[in-house]
Amino acid sequence: MKSVDVNDQSGVAEARRAATDLAGRAGFTDVETGKLALIATELSTNLVKHGSGGEILVGTYDDNESQGIEIIALDKGAGMSNVAACLEDGYSSAGTPGRGLGSVIRQSHFVDIGSWPGLGTAVLARVAPGKPESGKPPNAPTWGGVSIAMAGQDVCGDAWSVSNVGGVRTLLVADGLGHGPDAAEASVEAVRLFHRYNGHTVTNLIEYVHGGLRATRGAAVSIARFDAPAKKINFSGIGNVAGMIAVAGQTRRMVSMAGTAGFNARKIQSFDYPFEQGLVILYSDGLASSWTVDRYTDLAKLHPSLIAAILYRDFTRHRDDATVLVAKW
Repeated sequence: MKSVDVNDQSGVAEARRAATDLAGRAGFTDVETGKLALIATELSTNLVKHGSGGEILVGTYDDNESQGIEIIALDKGAGMSNVAACLEDGYSSAGTPGRGLGSVIRQSHFVDIGSWPGLGTAVLARVAPGKPESGKPPNAPTWGGVSIAMAGQDVCGDAWSVSNVGGVRTLLVADGLGHGPDAAEASVEAVRLFHRYNGHTVTNLIEYVHGGLRATRGAAVSIARFDAPAKKINFSGIGNVAGMIAVAGQTRRMVSMAGTAGFNARKIQSFDYPFEQGLVILYSDGLASSWTVDRYTDLAKLHPSLIAAILYRDFTRHRDDATVLVAKW
């Protein structure tokens, strides 16, 4: 995803340009590109007016509901005490006509908002080509993620992916060693191997990834699979990647082994964790190592992509590539 800092009108223009440029590369029609331009403009303008500045994320998405482009607005401002009221046309706290969020909703296929007083606001808007604006997707969203390059880098050395074959969902996060194109090559290869050998157990799958990355600079890799009949998550990780289970505001961290996939992994092992419903979160070491989700009321009700973006906003180290993948059941 492309990240744009928005603190003034130049940031608003850059966010709009990022959205329209991606729409052009993705083959969007002029009408769909216009929708994205309006969404980016309204969300980034709101960051300046209401959030004391913030960040816009622009990227493509592909999940069990649709494919398209998503725009996420993140701020650490005062937050909203009444999100429903702020969505109504005519409501404004800045002396403006108050049609910004309402306009975003009308132009989007899907919109979701997370906001807490004192913790800021996050807005997710998606445009899916050929789909009517609906505000809500027909099926419950089950996964989403963000992957952001370190400042000064053109490409992100991290990658994430999800396999949903035969109703069995498996998650991957890969963090290529270092930064830039060579790191990205390693993480992209990890994704390719992940899908090629996905039918194997989690332990064997990560062994295949480890062996297949020997021609690259290597990566930290984590894999998690939900075994619904056994009511458990099977998790295996190599290196500075992490996994977490969050249920009813309580978190449990999962264990990764030392090493680097493709280079040095003395012991590959998977672990089982009891799980029936809740969130499974995988993230690279671009996020801080010690945090919880208990400060966010009803976080699990939000779209997984929005949850991932909120965690990125609040816990990124700002000195590395950062990736967060969230799945929920």
